[in-house]
Amino acid sequence: MNELENFTNTTFRLDGRVAIVTGGASGLGAYYTKALLSSGASVLVVSRSKKGWETIQDFATAGKYLVAFYQQDITADGSAQAIAERAVAEYGTIDILVNNAGIQIRNEWQDFKDADWRKVIDVNLNAAYYLSHAVAEVMTEHDGGKIINIGSMQSFLPGKYIFPYAAAKHGIVGLTKAYAEALAPHNIQVNALAPGYIDTLMTKALQEDPVRSVEILDHIPAGHWAQPQELMGTLVFLASAASNYVTGITVPVDGGYLLR
Repeated sequence: MNELENFTNTTFRLDGRVAIVTGGASGLGAYYTKALLSSGASVLVVSRSKKGWETIQDFATAGKYLVAFYQQDITADGSAQAIAERAVAEYGTIDILVNNAGIQIRNEWQDFKDADWRKVIDVNLNAAYYLSHAVAEVMTEHDGGKIINIGSMQSFLPGKYIFPYAAAKHGIVGLTKAYAEALAPHNIQVNALAPGYIDTLMTKALQEDPVRSVEILDHIPAGHWAQPQELMGTLVFLASAASNYVTGITVPVDGGYLLR
């Protein structure tokens, strides 16, 4: 048999697949949602507010893609099970989960409040754990699936003003490895994507900082901040059959930032 017989450009397609994206209507999450929709997946967007829903719906309508929305606080008791049940009710199954929703709180170490620590850990780490568990129960029924956790440069590096965020993103790497090993016998691959410095509205202040912006740019071998679209291909790869023998890794999409 020709070793390329079963490999075509459709290996990267997601036709017939069902995905959940938390925080999938705004920020980088909107680009993940659009990447999955454009590749053929049906997507359930989960977010605490309806911000960005109209834009995503317009994108889906224009491309004749299937998208649904679910307003839910992912840190609320029982939310993980409710989200999984909603996806199954909408589309019949779950094939892909993107644990994207996240928050960040900045402060001097001595000024961090306990409530800030709990809030950031709950959104960025605990919610990913519980939702992965709920979704894995569905995926194991049909023996296959993809879980993609969104990490950060703080998955590898310290963050002296963002203690809980750095802890959570380091935790995402460990969570990814643990679920990857546990779910591998069920043909479920679990990986993480770690964005570098991305040109978004949330990073405008940092880009306009005359000192920090220069430090960051000098640290990126590629020589520029990434555009959000530059994350989309890696996300689709990790969601597709092209990555069926890839599990337990965290992929930096950082223009080489971690090399220096």
